[in-house]
This record gives sequence, structure tokens and C-alpha cells, in this order.
Amino acid sequence: MSIAPHRRRLLLGTAFAVLALLSPAISKADTASAYVGPGYVAGDTASHDPSMVKTANGTYYLYSTHNLIEMRTSTDRTNFTRTGSALSGPLSWSSQYGTTTDLWAPDVSYHNGQYYLYYAVSSFGTNNSAIGLAISRTGAPGTFIDQGKVYSSSSNDDYNAIDPSLLVDSSGKWWLSFGSFWNGVKMIQLDPATGKQSTSNYTRYSLAERYNPDDEEGPYIREANGYFYLFVSQGNCCQGTSSTYHILVGRSTSPTGPYADASGQPMMASGGTEVLGSHDGIIGPGGQSVMNDVDGDLLIYHYYNSATTSTSCGCHLGVNLMGYANGWPYIH
Repeated sequence: MSIAPHRRRLLLGTAFAVLALLSPAISKADTASAYVGPGYVAGDTASHDPSMVKTANGTYYLYSTHNLIEMRTSTDRTNFTRTGSALSGPLSWSSQYGTTTDLWAPDVSYHNGQYYLYYAVSSFGTNNSAIGLAISRTGAPGTFIDQGKVYSSSSNDDYNAIDPSLLVDSSGKWWLSFGSFWNGVKMIQLDPATGKQSTSNYTRYSLAERYNPDDEEGPYIREANGYFYLFVSQGNCCQGTSSTYHILVGRSTSPTGPYADASGQPMMASGGTEVLGSHDGIIGPGGQSVMNDVDGDLLIYHYYNSATTSTSCGCHLGVNLMGYANGWPYIH
């Protein structure tokens, strides 16, 4: 699917820069009209739940939901070309979760000389779900070798094993956050040798939960400035210009929490400071990840464009630089 990208870059105005520095935790109503727009991207940028890496030779690989994890390639982080899928063929083990090819919400990062791709298999409206892992030496299309199931949930559980995100903390410990609705965002510890659940710690930690409805998902944790920042997408996705997704953040001094927002509200009690919401025709930003590049941290996300989108299909790639003011992230 190829959809014309949103082709404009809005510069960060002086007024918003002052607001961000003085009070990055200001309310959604105060900031919605001041958010900077997505950076300019071109080519095939129709990506849902994007995750991006940069290889040693400077090539950018963009991974996204569907079709054995769709892949796009760029040499400049601006012009993207559809270049196949991460995996080369259907998964046999995932059929019990409703699909062998429609893989969701990739999370890709480089560790131990390899690219680790975590992904979800499920269907809408159910928590009969699982998280899988595939590994590649190069990160290139068709080179990922599936390692099978990492974690799962069933209709008898009060959590949902989708939207995985790997954190390797500064002490070398591996953590996998995940979750969607069904009592919020969870975390397990992984074994760095296998990329799968630790055999010495079976705890399932709770990181964030909202009062009914518990409409948050897609966690991503970034360690910076002495904190762990938990980003989540809150609201409803996948409804075109009716989507209500927006991106919230809380922070903690421990990967396992507790997380709280800039006002001190716990993430386990509906807390969350908005980083990005709908504005200026940019609808439902979410499905976020964070990537560090030569010019700083990047917030990578998808959104709908009110000028071009009327159906559930039509996600555009959003890329913004992300800074930190008074210990809290903001986009620019």
C-alpha cells in the first residue's frame, strides 16, 4: 500500500519553545495548537506501529505492522522505499492465535551483534495473543530467522500479550514491556542469552493502568537523564480520522516502576503527561517508538491526515526530534 505522505515541516515557534522549557507538563488543551508537525518524509511511508534502526553503513530500516512485518529502506531518513518483509515465510506456531502472516507492532533493536525483532500475533478484540521473536545478523528484508513464542495470553488472563518493546538497561538487564487494554501495560524480565523470559524471574510487573476503559497500549521505555521514560498510546487507534490515539509519558528511577507523570499522578492510576496529540489535521498520533540518531532522540510514530484519510487504512509515518526540558520529553 502506498499513500502520499504528509509533506510539510512546521518549525518550532519561539512561544512553544518557551512553554516547553518552563512547563513541559502543560495540558493537552494548552499544547494542541502549538505542536510542531511531523518532519518531511517521502516515498512509501504508509507504516503502522513503526520501529526504525540505523545500520553501521548508514542505511535506515523501517519496520511496521502486517505482511510478515513490512519493511522500508532509506539512505537519508527522508526518502523511503518498500523493500519486502522482515521474515521470508509464514509462521507455523502462530496459527493458534489467528494468523501466520499478519504480524503486528514490531520492535527492532541491535544487541549482541544481532537485530532482535519482537512482534505480536493476535486478532482485534481478543487477548488470545502471543509475542514472538526473530533474529537477523543484518536487519535486512527476508533475513530474520524466527525463534518462536516468547510470551502469551489467553481469554482466561487479565492481560494482553501484544505490542512488545525491548529495554536493555544501563546495567545490562533485559526487559520486555507489552500490553493493550486488559489491565494495562505489563513487563517481564528476559534472559539476554536467549531473548526469551528469564528462568530466574517469572514476575509479571504492572507498569500502567487506566480507569475504565483501560484504553492504553503500545509501551516504549527510553532510559535517559537518570530516568526510565514510559511512553504509551492512549485512546482508540485504527479508525482513520476518528482515531483518538495520543502519546502519554511517565517516568521512574526503576525499569519496573512505579511510573508517574509530571504532576505526580501514578501511571497505575490513569496518569500520563501528553507528549503529542491530534493537531492541525494530524489525527491520532501513536504506535510510538524512540530512536537515537546523530541529531538526538527521535519520536517515531504513525498518524492519520485529515486531508487525505477517511478509512482505517492510511497511516502516515511521523518523525520528530525529541528533547528534554526540566526532565520531561517534548517534540520539536
